[in-house]
Amino acid sequence: ATTPTESTKLHRRRSHPRETHHSTIRHTQLYYTRAMFVSRALRQRLPTVLKSASTLRPVLTCPQPSSIVPSSTPYHPTISNSLSSSNPRRLLSTRITTTTHNDEAVYIPDMLCRQCEQTAENKGCTTQGVCGKTSETSALQDALLDSLKSLSLWCVAARQHGLNESELQEANVVTLKAAFATLTNVNFSSSRIADYIRQVEGIKTHLKQQVQQAGPVAKTEALMDLDLHDKTDVELEEYGHTHSGLTVRAAQMGHEDAFSLNEIATYGLKGLCAYATHVSQLEDGQTDPAVMTAVHEILAKLASTDADMDGLLATVMRVGQVNATVLQQLDAAHAHKLGDPTPTAVRTSAVQGQAILISGHDMQDLHHLLQATKGTGVNVYTHGEMLPAHAYPKLREFDHLVGNYGTAWQNQKFEFASFPGPIIVTTNCILEPRRLYKDRLYSMNEVGVEGVQHIGDDRDFTAVIEQAQQMKGFPRTIEPPTFHTTGFNHRAVLPLADKVLEAAQSGDLSRILLIGGCDGSQWERSYFTDLAEEAPDDSLILTLGCAKNRIIHSEKLQGATLANGLPRVLDMGQCNDSYSAIVVATELAKALKCSVNDLPLSLALSHLEQKAAAVLLTLLSMGVKNIRLGPSLPAYVTPNVLNLLVKEYNLKGLGANAKDDLKDMMEGN
Repeated sequence: ATTPTESTKLHRRRSHPRETHHSTIRHTQLYYTRAMFVSRALRQRLPTVLKSASTLRPVLTCPQPSSIVPSSTPYHPTISNSLSSSNPRRLLSTRITTTTHNDEAVYIPDMLCRQCEQTAENKGCTTQGVCGKTSETSALQDALLDSLKSLSLWCVAARQHGLNESELQEANVVTLKAAFATLTNVNFSSSRIADYIRQVEGIKTHLKQQVQQAGPVAKTEALMDLDLHDKTDVELEEYGHTHSGLTVRAAQMGHEDAFSLNEIATYGLKGLCAYATHVSQLEDGQTDPAVMTAVHEILAKLASTDADMDGLLATVMRVGQVNATVLQQLDAAHAHKLGDPTPTAVRTSAVQGQAILISGHDMQDLHHLLQATKGTGVNVYTHGEMLPAHAYPKLREFDHLVGNYGTAWQNQKFEFASFPGPIIVTTNCILEPRRLYKDRLYSMNEVGVEGVQHIGDDRDFTAVIEQAQQMKGFPRTIEPPTFHTTGFNHRAVLPLADKVLEAAQSGDLSRILLIGGCDGSQWERSYFTDLAEEAPDDSLILTLGCAKNRIIHSEKLQGATLANGLPRVLDMGQCNDSYSAIVVATELAKALKCSVNDLPLSLALSHLEQKAAAVLLTLLSMGVKNIRLGPSLPAYVTPNVLNLLVKEYNLKGLGANAKDDLKDMMEGN
């Protein structure tokens, strides 16, 4: 028998898309085949991702390699004034520090980040992130999180003292944006993260003065006294390394299961803040008072080092509940601004002419770009999670929104290099760019990469348009064109509910499979392609998020329909459209007079980053059970916490192969 460690170890390997040159024009586009992942035979020889908590690899507490050398300078709880900012890119040396928790020595690696599913060896990145994040940026993001907790404590106090939401608006907006900047594959710029810290600290200083003028303030947490406003980038980095990192905070709490719940709530809240940022942008910078009250109260709770298991578990569930509200608001805001989305055939082949590519999630940014490029002779293509933009009537009004280019975010280093024009990334996900396209890459909003041009809040696209006009673009139009249909929002699917119910009752529909989520680059993620392709011909597949690219590009599923003529694969949109899946499930349950868990519905979710964590918590807070999550289970979930999730929600990992799991799903397990 294998040990838990042996049986849960995953071989992390990158998938390498293949370029196929179908014509003289298609050298500018990448077409991905089944080989971009890995052959099924080889995948079946990979180690199994376990289904239950009993054999899950224990979470990493803190690595203690022999190479760690104690610093000659003893740890001191204040930031050393001798730190020099003359070399802001210097590496922080690994040191031993002593925390205030029982005066125990705590080994601190260069970094410890495990917030995404692709974290090194499913334990934690300790020198540089798998995503490319440096230890310096990681330390600054940890410091930013502490700064946000400190601000949130003062926001809670402000509301208790009667300050109104208009007085808290700056704090509300910076909370969302700064939290969003710490998500996986959003901001790799140390200088930008340091700027966020200074923004947060400046707003907190002003708010603190207002609160103190309103009356006496009880100090609830030590972080209320945090003051980083006048620190250099290097000092902020040092603070993050020695005060805010996972290793230090875990030692301060002194209870790995409580700290696991703290991490779950933290990462889910980051995803919630990202979704709320999208809402705020669509609502012209406004924020919802109830949502922001909850966000600040949750961050204030997470600032505590108390090992409060019950309180932290309640906080985890609260994150899911609040995120459900935010997803509903996001769905409504999109429809209000851009019109109700409808199923739309989107061109996926080239159109002759100069071109701009836009990636990310923010539809409002695309709308502004389309207005700016109207009449310039430059065509606009969407990429990745911007594909559903074509379903919105107010965006389709622009004739020069000609199509969608490429696949999911992890393939951008190949796809961006081959695109014959400038590229704009509005939100996650961005990767460290190749030299082939770095000089024509632009970031927006919370996105940041050192050396990449950033478009400010004024959304001035002049430089992008001028660069596009100087490039040749696509030399000719591909004929015949290819298309993909997206836009199966709940507004489009619910009118089809009668057909779905009739098919289920007549036996023409065996099962509904929701397969989607957040994609990544590991070979194991081809499980989700296998699951969809192995599903019987009388099953209906709902898909959304960037993981849908594992399904919508499957040749086997192209044009597949049910006996009643309904498409077998319904593309419901991006991860921001997760509310649509929730609405469809709950409305079908109402029609059948049963619970969501009693529907002929199985969920297999691919997770990577913190938006996916927020959606998972929303589903759990609704009581949804039997979710399969993978390709591996989160590194920050301890066996005891996972046992709790398995017991309460029957949360599952992925099996050895999709075929066996599908058999269980078809039987309702």
